[in-house]
Amino acid sequence: MTEPDTKNAPFPTLYIPHGAGPCFFMEWTWGAPDTWNKMAAWFRGLAGTIGQRPKAILVISGHWETPVLSVTGAANPPLIYDYYGFPTHTYELKYPAPGAPELAAEVAALLNKAGFACEIDPERGFDHGVFIPFKLIYPDADIPIVQLSLKTNLDPAEHLRIGHALAPLRREGVLIAGSGMSFHNIRGYGDPAFSAVSDRFDGWLTEAVTAPDLEAREGKLTQWEKAPEARVSHPREEHLLPLMVVAGAADTNRGTKIFSDRVMEMTVSGFRFG
Repeated sequence: MTEPDTKNAPFPTLYIPHGAGPCFFMEWTWGAPDTWNKMAAWFRGLAGTIGQRPKAILVISGHWETPVLSVTGAANPPLIYDYYGFPTHTYELKYPAPGAPELAAEVAALLNKAGFACEIDPERGFDHGVFIPFKLIYPDADIPIVQLSLKTNLDPAEHLRIGHALAPLRREGVLIAGSGMSFHNIRGYGDPAFSAVSDRFDGWLTEAVTAPDLEAREGKLTQWEKAPEARVSHPREEHLLPLMVVAGAADTNRGTKIFSDRVMEMTVSGFRFG
């Protein structure tokens, strides 16, 4: 990676919903056929809202957890089709984005410096939390991507600190993106009884992310389990924790809601910091 460019504003960080499996690349039959159209259109226009083209992308997905932080180090990572029961052609989707071994080494070095052990995995590929949304955001697959795991402890305060350690990358042209779902209770999708539940949690999450004061913002996110409908919205929080990393990497930049939609009766949102 290049030396930090202090003349340019840092890249924003993003928390994006990645949908359900390969939902954008198939005929959707579990509900209305246009269920994912609004989200897909938003993804297609997202690069234009970021502005400058990133030199590389660092993605934290809700689909990779390790006891010790791990980062992809392959020059040409394969794809991991970690979804089940979808049409055959969705297991043949391609997204040949290159890896970035140099960035992977820098990510590990920044985390080590901050006191976090981090291993480089030379074989691990990109899961669907990476290649499915980015196939729409940057369809040419010509921007190098590195994926960072979550820690299996799913500690929100620790993941905020992980994000803080990665903040310098934003001035090196690296886009840091957390890929998850702001509501992730599989039993709730399609059930109108859960609509108000998702609304209450989304309202709290929006308030927390957009809080102007860093201490207040991180205090709320650290205590997310106390939010209205927290454990109903996230029986397990692996799809929420990528938000903590990108919020930490944003440092003093407050968040804004940049996407929201009613998907299969649930409110699902995306956020940008900076």
